[in-house]
Amino acid sequence: MVDTTPRAREALEPGGVLAEAVPGFQPRLQQQVMAEAVADALEQAPSSLLVEAATGVGKTFAYLVPALLSGRRVVISTGTKTLQDQLFEKDLPVVCRALGVNPRLALLKGRSNYLCLYRLDLNAQESAGRGHQGVTLEALRRYGQLSDSGDLTQAEILAEDAPLWPQVTSTVDNCLGNECPSFNECFVVRARRRAQDADVIVVNHHLLLADLALKDEGFGELLPQVDAVIVDEAHQLPEIAGAFFGLAFGTRPLRDLGRDVTRELDRNAPDLVDLREPVSGLHDAVVALLNCTVGWPARAGWNEVAEAPGLGAALSGVDRALEFLESGLEAAAGRSPGLEQAHTRCGTLRQRLFEWTEDRPDTVAWVERFRQSLVLHRTPLDASRPLAESRAARPASWIFTSATLAVGDDFGHAARRLGLPADVRAEKLDSPFDFSRQACLLTPRHPLPNPNTGDYTRACIDWVWPLLVGNPGGGFFLFTSHRALQEAAALLRDRLPESRPLLVQGERPRAELLSRFRESGRAWLLGAHSFWEGVDIRGDALSVVIIDRLPFAAPNDPVLQARAAAIEAAGGSPFMEFQLPQAVLALKQGVGRLIRDTRDTGILALCDPRLTQKPYGRKFFASLPRFHESRDPQAALDFLQEARGCTGEERCA
Repeated sequence: MVDTTPRAREALEPGGVLAEAVPGFQPRLQQQVMAEAVADALEQAPSSLLVEAATGVGKTFAYLVPALLSGRRVVISTGTKTLQDQLFEKDLPVVCRALGVNPRLALLKGRSNYLCLYRLDLNAQESAGRGHQGVTLEALRRYGQLSDSGDLTQAEILAEDAPLWPQVTSTVDNCLGNECPSFNECFVVRARRRAQDADVIVVNHHLLLADLALKDEGFGELLPQVDAVIVDEAHQLPEIAGAFFGLAFGTRPLRDLGRDVTRELDRNAPDLVDLREPVSGLHDAVVALLNCTVGWPARAGWNEVAEAPGLGAALSGVDRALEFLESGLEAAAGRSPGLEQAHTRCGTLRQRLFEWTEDRPDTVAWVERFRQSLVLHRTPLDASRPLAESRAARPASWIFTSATLAVGDDFGHAARRLGLPADVRAEKLDSPFDFSRQACLLTPRHPLPNPNTGDYTRACIDWVWPLLVGNPGGGFFLFTSHRALQEAAALLRDRLPESRPLLVQGERPRAELLSRFRESGRAWLLGAHSFWEGVDIRGDALSVVIIDRLPFAAPNDPVLQARAAAIEAAGGSPFMEFQLPQAVLALKQGVGRLIRDTRDTGILALCDPRLTQKPYGRKFFASLPRFHESRDPQAALDFLQEARGCTGEERCA
């Protein structure tokens, strides 16, 4: 195969095919360097490559160009479904046209994104004539008849958190497979077939890891058939991997099972009245388990709650209820594919519960309590080993890229967590934006109170008040906890002038908050973790980012505690080896919201006094771009006003 490395770089240079074909395309040296590195990795399979590409590098084009020129079969995995859609619907077509190539492309999501025609029919029969839900189901039925993909995110009929969503999609547990009466029209099957025939397959990390962990998503294995895997937003992969290489047993699948059995009985076996008793017994067992866990924290280590009164008996009760239902379904399984599949689900859930109760020293057992459900987790202490083993079993070019992989210039932390060797090839590409002219880093002249004191949030607001009212555009106020966010919202509601709309995470859907923020141009959006990354807002609408604390993980998190104990037992320092690098990378994500374009200007305000009081503060500063710096909010605003008049092509002399 012809070496595509020179062609990849040339395509992105001034006068190259991208500059000619894409309006507004700006050649960037960093992008060309990345494309060359990716092309080299593709030529040298099996190989691994880490690339940190800061905001503005244009990493998407930098890996798409060499991937498409290589002619190899490639899987591209993104961090979110939103990025997945953008890559498939916008970026890939643009680059294909510019390069004059016509590969077969496929978009593949987890099965919970696809409308299930069988389960839609079940719900439609039950909801016939039932007001709004009946209208919604009819709209979904029409969408199912007209759509080629069945992707519910594109239908814009249901919100993703709508209670109806899981009822009209399938899971691995409740899918009937080739026994389904709608199998030939199944959107999951169609998506799988398109992916099997494609040259470039766009997935998300959840689906990639399901494939790596050999957990059937209804698509079969993709990775043994590909030459390269490109993982975008790779910093998210280790945490997601912990879930996929671990084990979970929850009450929601138990309730779903009982509901599905009842539906099957009503539809296909109304005479089997004796089966109603074990279904009711399963429901009662779930209620008993939830009653034992009332008042539990949202997340807790198993060792903290294992001795709760009645808990052992409640778990045994769930197992007995599943066994009773499984026994009853054994004779009834032949009456319908749904009852046969429910019989299999009973055995699967019992096995999952048994495996969860087994003591595994390389995992941490913990629980997650929601308002109406409970999940028992068993997470690997270190997901790097299964990641490395899975990758070794699938020889290919593995390329990991993100805007946040290095701590300073050191890739060691990211390499360890991804299961890559210490000497893996790594490229760090700084932003082409001129931060010293475009943005000001603001830190307090006089340190604020300790972040753990009760008056800290009020002190933060008092210090940044000139920014809150004097910023000519809008801004993000980012928090590391929902408690601090709500406290700040309460303090600001009556204090901010009416000309400064206040938007608060949790009060409206995320998409609506971002839409209102963009439209206002002068709003303040208060957000926690989900707003620290994956948000791209350019111009004056987002010209100030305030961060209340350094984003260290909550010290009482059970998985963090177990991992810290394991590092300490091995003679290491949990703080220096894990907690600090993780916080540095998280801060870089939050900082990345500010400057998104050569014309952007802004202020980054970091309130946390530990940045200047603690020796480890240097680690954070060393990982940030070279900002203009100030200790005075008004001076920062003066800088912003001046910078707004001298950016882009009209730089100050």
